[in-house]
Amino acid sequence: MNPTVAVLGPGAVGGWLAVRLSLAGIRTICIATREAAGIIALAGLVVESRDGISSARTEVAEHLQLPVGVLLVTVKAPMVKEAIERIDPAAVSEGVVVPLLNGLEHMEPLRARFGDRVAAGSISHFQAYRVGRVQIVEAKPSPLITMASGSVPRGELESAAELLRRAALDVRVAQSEKRILWHKLARIAPLAAATAASGRTVGELRDDPDWRPRLERAIGEACAVAEADGVGLRAAAQWEIIDELADETTAAAARDVAAGRRSELDGIVGAVLRAAGRLDVPCPTLAELAAAAGLR
Repeated sequence: MNPTVAVLGPGAVGGWLAVRLSLAGIRTICIATREAAGIIALAGLVVESRDGISSARTEVAEHLQLPVGVLLVTVKAPMVKEAIERIDPAAVSEGVVVPLLNGLEHMEPLRARFGDRVAAGSISHFQAYRVGRVQIVEAKPSPLITMASGSVPRGELESAAELLRRAALDVRVAQSEKRILWHKLARIAPLAAATAASGRTVGELRDDPDWRPRLERAIGEACAVAEADGVGLRAAAQWEIIDELADETTAAAARDVAAGRRSELDGIVGAVLRAAGRLDVPCPTLAELAAAAGLR
């Protein structure tokens, strides 16, 4: 496999991955808008973590034409269609495209552009946020990256995973694309809607006698939609994960809503509600939270 990794969208997650990969000696190319590419080329990327400060000067470009082994797509859902226009499909014709986005619907435009080179991907047990144009704070370390594909041969997925593991990343290859997408979405959609609607942290929602049952009902509804889509999930297992989150945790979409930025609420919560409509699964609590968060 080509040992080069491209990162489309070097924001909090993508920038963190780019630094980690670059410091492991893996050729890493960040693909960004003209303005962001210029800043990264000038200043590099900086990650602040509990272990100190790490920085790297990765290669950076506005467009990707050079062949790569892995393309990590880490832009936010609303930007996917525009961002992938900066990637020449020939650059990944023998590589693997791994989107690390929350939601379901991003798979369609990715497959329309890159065909059978796309795998479903997810990154969990991790939180990072940007505090500047090139500065990233790692709030929760040790992410788990999971990928699966019905079109990319298993051996090629394993090679892609092994390339990423050279940066000491925990990367696992699974069997089901749908399960990868739904496993995180079933909890992140209710959490995004609830934290955006309430302005509260996960810890505050868990401890509130009114908000906790609302969140529980919303998670149950999301799991029911997943079940109807062929993915069996236990709401209790989703709650075990939520109970392990730090009290101060909020969803990235909620932070964007609070800051007046374009958010992923529609790509996350809207995707679940649209799937619910398609599969005829009632989601009254999730729909109520979505409306309260400003999603129409």
